[in-house]
Amino acid sequence: MSEPRWLSESEQWAWRAYTAATKLVNERLDRQLQRDSGMPTTYYEILVALSESPDRELRMSELAEFTKSSRSRLSHAIARLEENGWVSRRSCPTDKRGAFAVLTDDGMTAVEQAAPGHAAEVRSVLFDGLSEEQVKQLGLISEAITAQASKGCPSNPCEE
Repeated sequence: MSEPRWLSESEQWAWRAYTAATKLVNERLDRQLQRDSGMPTTYYEILVALSESPDRELRMSELAEFTKSSRSRLSHAIARLEENGWVSRRSCPTDKRGAFAVLTDDGMTAVEQAAPGHAAEVRSVLFDGLSEEQVKQLGLISEAITAQASKGCPSNPCEE
């Protein structure tokens, strides 16, 4: 039996700093979206993904991959967004098992109204405290973490 690969002192410091920062940033962004737009971050991410897609629609499987959500979690979120009138579903004409999520006009309005406050909060919480070089480093480090964390995941997002 091999010995565990314990974190070094510097790795432990970086890990704790990373988890504290991501928790705090996510809490602040979620609180702002809930307060100002009445939606959690997860719903906002779905609406943004659809708003940026051709014809404002995506296959549910593509949307799950984009949002890093399990299909069951995404399906539940889409049901809530349908209740709000922000999203509709339509069947895929070429695959009876497939479905598309479609952003409605009301959903587009919700995104357009939520976006300015969300962007301001992201800037305040994350970018205003960083230099341009740190922003670049943050992007590169985040891409490297995403690539490493994605190893071993099937083509669909890892189930929780």
